[in-house]
Amino acid sequence: MIPTSVVAAEEVGFPSGFPLLPHPVEMIVGLIAFGIMYWLYKSKVVPRMEALYAERTAAIEGGMEQAEEAQAQAHAALQQYEAQLHEARTEANTIREEARAEGALIVTELREKAQAEAARITESAQRQIEAERQQALVSLRSEVGTLSTTLAGRIVGESLEDEVRQKGTIDRFLAELESGNVRPEKVGASASVGEPSQAQQTELDLGNGDS
Repeated sequence: MIPTSVVAAEEVGFPSGFPLLPHPVEMIVGLIAFGIMYWLYKSKVVPRMEALYAERTAAIEGGMEQAEEAQAQAHAALQQYEAQLHEARTEANTIREEARAEGALIVTELREKAQAEAARITESAQRQIEAERQQALVSLRSEVGTLSTTLAGRIVGESLEDEVRQKGTIDRFLAELESGNVRPEKVGASASVGEPSQAQQTELDLGNGDS
């Protein structure tokens, strides 16, 4: 092909110093073919490449946007979780304080109830003890009165069960004491051995005479 081009260049009149120049027809055909190829490339290949590039760019940008959105959602979820955790801790502390206060109140109420119950039991026991003491005093006074009456009856030689006789006997006994007719050793002997006194013996004799 080179020799043909050289011959053609010489025939046309090109200088002999440019042996590698193509034939003008080849240049025209090459230009037409290049134009056709350029048109095909520009109309077919470039749009598809641009579409693929745009699609790839959109996919990348969409992925980045989705990643940023997911990151924002994760950050929001983390903040919400931290807020809920703080709220739960605050509520737990509040419940703990309320339970502590309620427990202290219950303990105070139970202590007050126990103290009131103890005071009531103590007061009731004191009243019962006082009542029993009064009852014992009454019983003791009754027994002491009975023993005193019996002892005085033995001393004066008469029974003091009857109130009238009791008063008269006591008066007579006091009169005898004033006159000195009743001696202590006589009273002690009569009270200790149960022997009848002179007044009792006189009363017994009068009773036998009446019968």
